[in-house]
Formats: sequence, structure tokens, C-alpha cells
Amino acid sequence: MKLKVKKEGKTENYNLINSWSEVNLEKWGKLLSIKSKDNSVDAIETLSVLTDMPKKIIRSLNLTDVSKILSKVAEMQRLSDTNLVRVIEIDGKEYGFHPNLDEITLGEYADIETLIKDGNMTENLPELMAILYRPITEKKNDIYSIEAYDGQIEIRREIMKGMKGEQVQSALVFFWILGKQFLQSIPLYLQELSLETTMKTLQETTSEKGGVGLESSIV
Repeated sequence: MKLKVKKEGKTENYNLINSWSEVNLEKWGKLLSIKSKDNSVDAIETLSVLTDMPKKIIRSLNLTDVSKILSKVAEMQRLSDTNLVRVIEIDGKEYGFHPNLDEITLGEYADIETLIKDGNMTENLPELMAILYRPITEKKNDIYSIEAYDGQIEIRREIMKGMKGEQVQSALVFFWILGKQFLQSIPLYLQELSLETTMKTLQETTSEKGGVGLESSIV
């Protein structure tokens, strides 16, 4: 979407996302990291992520225009697809969401918990997705198998940065819902690993639907 900004008699053209599907994991992570209590700061940082407009120009926009742009972005976010996408394709290769979280291994569980509990979940989203989504080894119709987990996710975490933000969000919500059921079935000694706390962290992160405060007008 084109944005025209008139300044000092000159008109400059900038680009705004056309739909929420254009927000990849990397951009979504940046949006989640915006935690200022100042609406004006949040607006500047949000537009800086979703447009190619320099911050100097963003700061010169009038409040009415900023409000219109953010309202448009909020509408895009509201209309985004929040259904879990089990199979994604990045650079021509298919990756499948863990087909059965009831069979998650202790190694997967431990790594996921570490990524969430260390206080840097936003920065760790590529790693988390690299655990939940792995290369498909066999597929027939809607049934598929994925590579066994070996803890080696360094390359895949870079690949996962190409995921769409809405795909990441739906995966986290799905993982949270399934995680509550999982908590009821695991042995007591594993419950001491604080899965419930882990899942609450996920819920707090995803319940804000992106966490960027786009529903609020700037005044």
C-alpha cells in the first residue's frame, strides 16, 4: 500500500504492508518487543516496522494521519487468518507442525521451556518455531511425518524467520491450548518442570493479538 507524504512542497512515496500476511516472523517479533507505555513511541516504532518510512518522517506526520494508518493496520490484523497452518512452505521446502504434541520428547519439551522461561521469548521465536516446525519426511494427503528432533536448529531458525507472523501467532495459541491438556496427563515429577507457568507466558504473549497496541487511537 502506498503512502504519500507531502513535506516542504514535495511529495514522497512510501510503502505500507498490504495485508497482515506480509508481516513475517522477524517483523512480528519486533512488534512484540514494543512495550513502551507511551502511545507516541509505540506508534513510531510500529510504523517503523510496517513501513519503509524513516523515523524522522514518521515523527513529522500529523496525528490524524497516524491514527488513520494505525486503524488500517489494525483492520488488517483483525482480518488475518488465525487458523493453525500445519504445513508451511519456505523457499520451496515444506515444514510440518509437530503432528502429535502428546508424543513430544523430553528433549523437545526441555528446549521449548528454556526458550520461553529465560525471559527472551520474543527474541527466541525463530528457535521455538524451528522446534515445532520441522522438514516433512513423508506425506500422504493431510497425513505427514517430520524429521526426528536432534536439537540442531541453528540453520532452521534462520529459515523460520521467513514465516508469516499470523502463522507464528496461530501456532503459539494452538500450542498453549494443547499444552493445558498435556499438563493433565504427564507424571507429577514432570509437572515440577512448570509447564503451567510456561503456558501462562505463552497465553500472555498471544492474548494481546500481536501485542502492538494497534487497537488504541493516539491522542
